[in-house]
Amino acid sequence: MNKLKREFYTRNDVVEISRDLLGKVLVTKVNGIITKAKIVETEAYCGRNDRAAHSFQKRTPRTEVMYDTGGKVYTYLCYGIHTLFNIVTNEKDLADAVLVRAVEPIEGIDAVLKRRNQSTLKRMVSDGPGKVSKAMDISLDHYGLDLVDNDIFIEDHGVDINEKEIIESHRVGVDYAGEDALRNWRFRVKGNPFIGKDYVAKI
Repeated sequence: MNKLKREFYTRNDVVEISRDLLGKVLVTKVNGIITKAKIVETEAYCGRNDRAAHSFQKRTPRTEVMYDTGGKVYTYLCYGIHTLFNIVTNEKDLADAVLVRAVEPIEGIDAVLKRRNQSTLKRMVSDGPGKVSKAMDISLDHYGLDLVDNDIFIEDHGVDINEKEIIESHRVGVDYAGEDALRNWRFRVKGNPFIGKDYVAKI
């Protein structure tokens, strides 16, 4: 169970990183409560040539952390309600990021269920990015947090997802991006009970 180092995040291929995050374990320590969940769905965004990326030709106060060195947390509100958890990647000023869309809780499940107001562990607990943040107690307060040495980080439990186990598809909710919306940059672990359904904009 090794915490991912800076070098994992600063690689220059956000699509590769997005795929490599599948099977890794997101860990949060919030108010003394530890929760862990396997990452089972991600989306990649490239700041330089991807109109779906918030950072594409838009360096603003909200996206400023995306221009930092890889390994930082980018959180923002979707529809003004749901906090979405993103991982900044690549070197400084290149502004790539990976959205974590779904996780499978594996530790601290009682806390996860309480946060989601659920009684049993099932798909709807964490099968969308807004649900991920609620389940793992990630908030806007974590914007800019460094995943390398803080209370939110990602572990490698030695689980390698085979290429044949990865579903590639279009990203969700980015129709405004024109042809870039057609990129198959959404990745899911085939057969995992917590992944989002095809082309359903679940938050």
